[in-house]
Amino acid sequence: MLKQQLQQKLQQKLSPQQIQLIRLLELPTLELEERVKHELEENPALEEGKDPVDDLDQPETEMSGDDSEIDSMESGDTDLSLGDYLTEDDIPDYKLKEMSERTEHKEDVPFSVGQSLNENLLEQLGLRKLPDKEVKIAEYIIGNIDDDGYLRRDLSAIADDLIFQANLEVSEEEIQKVLKVIQDFEPAGVGARDLRECLLIQLKKKRETPEIKQAIQVLTDCFEDFTRKRYERVMKYFNIDELTLKKAIREITVLNPKPGNDLGGSMETAMSQIVPDFIVDANNGELTLSMNQRGVPEMRINREYANMFQDYMAHKANQTSEKREAIQFVKQKLDSAQWFIDAVKQRNETLTRTMEAIMLLQKDFFLTGDESTLRPMILKDVAERAGYDISTISRVSNSKYVQTNFGIYPLKYFFSESMQNDSGEEISTREVKKIVKECIEAEDKRKPLNDEELAAILKEKGYAIARRTVAKYREQLGIPVARLRKEI
Repeated sequence: MLKQQLQQKLQQKLSPQQIQLIRLLELPTLELEERVKHELEENPALEEGKDPVDDLDQPETEMSGDDSEIDSMESGDTDLSLGDYLTEDDIPDYKLKEMSERTEHKEDVPFSVGQSLNENLLEQLGLRKLPDKEVKIAEYIIGNIDDDGYLRRDLSAIADDLIFQANLEVSEEEIQKVLKVIQDFEPAGVGARDLRECLLIQLKKKRETPEIKQAIQVLTDCFEDFTRKRYERVMKYFNIDELTLKKAIREITVLNPKPGNDLGGSMETAMSQIVPDFIVDANNGELTLSMNQRGVPEMRINREYANMFQDYMAHKANQTSEKREAIQFVKQKLDSAQWFIDAVKQRNETLTRTMEAIMLLQKDFFLTGDESTLRPMILKDVAERAGYDISTISRVSNSKYVQTNFGIYPLKYFFSESMQNDSGEEISTREVKKIVKECIEAEDKRKPLNDEELAAILKEKGYAIARRTVAKYREQLGIPVARLRKEI
């Protein structure tokens, strides 16, 4: 027996345009550039360029997600106006500031685009005289080596792939043989399947000395104890003294745990760079803000499409169904183009207002570059000053960078929680983390400070913080526990 129920729900649904606008807001400058180029390619009603006419009296158009005009057009009512599409064509003012005014201050982070790791390994492979079958195996192995220089796939999985993809039946022993050839390539350690193998490959390429021989034995027989810094166990296992172990450890610590980084990894990694989304200049105690959009082309409505739409409207009497479909298509493209221009403009306005709020809250830092001047600041503080929702500020601050007179910083760098010291003064947790870091850097590495001891030191300095809070700050700083910081 079926039962019918009447249920009332309150739901908030975002329109496709709102979702697209949110995504635009999250994009950093490089991805926005790609998004704009894609839109220019996909929509014939949108074109690159700036109209020479500078009519400042033109009213702005509004974005509309309403399809009622299209619906009425399908029913025969095609009384539409062209004026909506000529406005932004005359004034594509989504550009907030021209970057050309201060080009000399807009250097990107320097980076090196050289030969990728895979290209380098393939080049070395070409110098080896191997049978065709082994060359194919080697090429496939190299293609599976990651940016760090490791082969993180099982040999059995590679054997299966070679059967199905290259119609090449090979055994794991054959793959292992070819892998040994690749592990002889430079940089030393490439092609390893784990950290221990990577370090051992590098050690075995060095001239054998008592220290190197001992280091190889440590990694081979006591790797876990070594990585956990259980040095007493290692010395007992090999029946060696502290000095001998110390020399062996010195040989290990100078090795490269990520050999692929020497050649920049994959081509994507080699081509990557940080491009700041904002530029903040400090001159004579004053801050100026501009947006970095040199690679983002200006956009306008395609005049031919606008004229085509005007022509359709001028001869709307007795139009055939094909003509109506053509009008609908042109209007959809014009709507989409106009919406995208407005959406980019709205994105830039939101980013600018957010960055202005951050500048206001962290003015001392932007003027001096002194980390100690950073004030406690959370998303809510910026949201209140910028007039946006906290979720909007979160999206803006994610994956965005600002160039200052003192370097390039991610926006997240400026956010920190607050706490009070013994005198009741509100301070940033960043200040506490700095003290924790300084204490650990100055500690006796033979007897590193544990979290309880760090909490006691902070208390003496006027910061009453629980041990677990100290542990949280230490982890956020990327510092391991005391046992793993121990040295001999």
